[in-house]
Amino acid sequence: MSSSSSSLRFILPTSRIQSSNRRKSRSLTITQTLTTPSSSSSTTTTDGVDESRLEPRVEKKDGYWILKEKFRQGINPSEKIKIEREPMKLVVEDGIKELSQISLEELEKSKSTKDDIDVRLKWLGLFHRRKHQYGRFMMRLKLPNGVTTSEQTRYLARVIKKYGKDGCADVTTRQNWQIRGVELPDVPEIMEGLLSVGLTSLQSGMDNVRNAVGSPLAGIDPLEIVDTRPYTNLLSQFITDNSRGNLDFTNLPRKWNVAVVGTHDLYEHPHINDLAYMPATKNGRFGFNLLVGGFFSPKRCAEAIPLDAWVPADDIIPVCKAILEAYRDLGTRGNRQKTRMMWLIDELGVEGFRSEVVKRLPQQELERSSEEDLVQAQWERRDYFGVHPQKQEGLSFVGLHVPVGRLQADDMFELARLADEYGSSELRLTVEQNIIIPNIENSKIGKLLNEPLLKDRFSPEPPILMKGLVACTGNQFCGQAIIETKARALQVAEEVHKLVEVTKPVRMHWTGCPNTCGQVQVADIGFMGCMARDENGKICEGADVYLGGRIGSDSHLAEVYKKAVPVKNLVPLVVDILKEKFGAVPREIEEED
Repeated sequence: MSSSSSSLRFILPTSRIQSSNRRKSRSLTITQTLTTPSSSSSTTTTDGVDESRLEPRVEKKDGYWILKEKFRQGINPSEKIKIEREPMKLVVEDGIKELSQISLEELEKSKSTKDDIDVRLKWLGLFHRRKHQYGRFMMRLKLPNGVTTSEQTRYLARVIKKYGKDGCADVTTRQNWQIRGVELPDVPEIMEGLLSVGLTSLQSGMDNVRNAVGSPLAGIDPLEIVDTRPYTNLLSQFITDNSRGNLDFTNLPRKWNVAVVGTHDLYEHPHINDLAYMPATKNGRFGFNLLVGGFFSPKRCAEAIPLDAWVPADDIIPVCKAILEAYRDLGTRGNRQKTRMMWLIDELGVEGFRSEVVKRLPQQELERSSEEDLVQAQWERRDYFGVHPQKQEGLSFVGLHVPVGRLQADDMFELARLADEYGSSELRLTVEQNIIIPNIENSKIGKLLNEPLLKDRFSPEPPILMKGLVACTGNQFCGQAIIETKARALQVAEEVHKLVEVTKPVRMHWTGCPNTCGQVQVADIGFMGCMARDENGKICEGADVYLGGRIGSDSHLAEVYKKAVPVKNLVPLVVDILKEKFGAVPREIEEED
């Protein structure tokens, strides 16, 4: 496939054409009132929006998109930092090399260079861990569809191995790698190394498009609707301009997520994305219905809603471009809690937003949504752990449980070896922070299952309460996290497992703060870090407990069940919840003689 291609053609397998009821739009409540520069005369659109509101707020100067002077009143600090110096100049003008040669002590002396290390470097995927790992950075990679190679995995392992106990890696809830312990002087060399193995960290943080998510079983699932890899690869190539940086979309009002659905299982979690492509046919053509606006934030969480639009498979890039341009041009840049794309949709109305998208399409036409959804509404989500046959005869994949997504360098070296020895030198990452080894000859399965890594670390058959366990970074590394999450998530799950028995997996998600990187709102049981008071009134680490999150065609966001529970009280609370809500029964405990 040509890297410059902007369209793809696919032949729809007729055996996969299945219809289901189209998801109905939820009602919207407009909750934000926005002010724009006054005009001596104004008119309103058919949607009741003042025409002056539809003036683009950004303009292109010297190759970069910047906020117009007239719209700079009341903007947030991040917007001011972008105006003071364009973050992408660290890439385009090779500013990172100069920055990496200056000591942190010198960089701290100037607000501008301090903003470089704490904010602008996020455009390069680098996050300074000022609070807990001063002088070290987390680096986030782009990994479309979660597909990575053994060569890439070894390279990342070598990088973190250098940093000893400070170096490790995480599988994220957006199906990509994050590596930790990175030091600024090493960054130019690391970035060159990433390019040499086909990776990039560009545009993976701040006001950019995040990793393009797809089915972790793409191309190997006997029951898949469509192989999502060509689409997610094309989206990633477009968004990053083939890892060079796409300056048209590096100044969004806020971050922006995209997913392409390929299975009935909705492994991709489409309803929490700003744009989700949902497979559907129309008049015998294969394409996608579009969902828009899904997001999480401390102040508001919203599920994506139908745009009432369908695009043929060839047109995924033009519509993505048009939606991004509408958001970039019209999105507000004041309170950061009210700048995600759904706020703009609320303000303009779905039809008003859709009209702005249409204006930005090459032909200024966008078909209405199709009634021929291919995702089956009544579908029991399959478990990908363990051994499963692929659509390719004689091959299987093995799903491995990576406890809360954390890996050390030696784990990554060993995974790369296993992918080479047993599979096709490929690994798949999942949004639940686990790993799949595909393309294994059935004759090799027995030997693979006896490998020490699978016996001791990454089990293909984890305990049932571990299967759906997800945790963000927590305060071990993240300065915004209020509590420790990864070790605590494992501890609570292990203790609860000793006390009760459940018959089906229960998805438990942990997040260290209200930013909800651990996505507690999609969990059966969610834990959001907060401060609480113990029985003596003393302040202690705690969690707000959420219940009722669902993923799939009947998706639903979890709601708060109990606030500010001290962490030491979580085990008995979870035991009670599992008994009352999930049919758990007490385990029989054998007494010692």
